[in-house]
Amino acid sequence: MERKMIRLADFNTNIFDIFSRRWMLLTAGDFETGKFNTMTIGWGMMGTFWSKPMVMVGVRPQRYTREFMDDYPTFTLSVFPESYQEKLAYCGAHSGRDGDKIKECKLTPVRSEYVEAPTFAEAELSLECRSLYAQPLMAKCLMEKMLMKKLYPEHDLHKIYLAEVKAITATEAYRTEL
Repeated sequence: MERKMIRLADFNTNIFDIFSRRWMLLTAGDFETGKFNTMTIGWGMMGTFWSKPMVMVGVRPQRYTREFMDDYPTFTLSVFPESYQEKLAYCGAHSGRDGDKIKECKLTPVRSEYVEAPTFAEAELSLECRSLYAQPLMAKCLMEKMLMKKLYPEHDLHKIYLAEVKAITATEAYRTEL
């Protein structure tokens, strides 16, 4: 899929739709060395913090991708056409520890423009991100106590990563009309 660089001011999407309905692949590691892993995410945020364009993602401790998030400073968030939902579901349900889910799904990792982590040739949108802050969620800080029972019955709280968006490449569908 042909993506072009999009300036932040020209980026246009419904981020709520992408996170909650369409999902993304979060890919961390290093394309050059071939050491990277991907996982599907459906939760996250995007906005401005520290006067920078930022994303926030969470990764549970048992996820293999978390090792890559902690060992490498960059990651990508890739959005695919809706026809890829089955492949994204597979990437969310299978661990990279147990096999090559990228190969299984016939996805093509490619070099990103500005970060070491790869994106995918099939993606229609790729956010290239550099982590600036990471912190595990703390149960004692959850203000809505039912969240702990509902979302974390095994006490496997996410580690939150705040990352600067270094580049956006996308199809024209994600560009604001002038």
